[in-house]
Amino acid sequence: MPARTDQTDAPAPPGYHDTKPALLARLHKVEGQIRGVTRMVADDRYCIDVLTQIGAVTHALQEVALSLLDDHVRHCVTDAARTDPAAGATKLDELTTAMRRTLRL
Repeated sequence: MPARTDQTDAPAPPGYHDTKPALLARLHKVEGQIRGVTRMVADDRYCIDVLTQIGAVTHALQEVALSLLDDHVRHCVTDAARTDPAAGATKLDELTTAMRRTLRL
């Protein structure tokens, strides 16, 4: 007898599933920027130049975080609210917690 391929048992893909290639590209870019900052410090570069690059890395990571939050709202929260109000409320609570962490509140 062939194995069952029931899709209901499979976990739903993450909200960022459709934007995963772009997110990975951004994260690889951030990784390169961090290596650049490390080289700057190793090479005794001027403090302000290093701080400028750290600001750029921080901004890039914030953009990734905002993209993930956006995907979470558009997919995970919306889908949960449509299918089960209690699950939707749980996802909204989860979103609030994630925003507090992201914004450091």
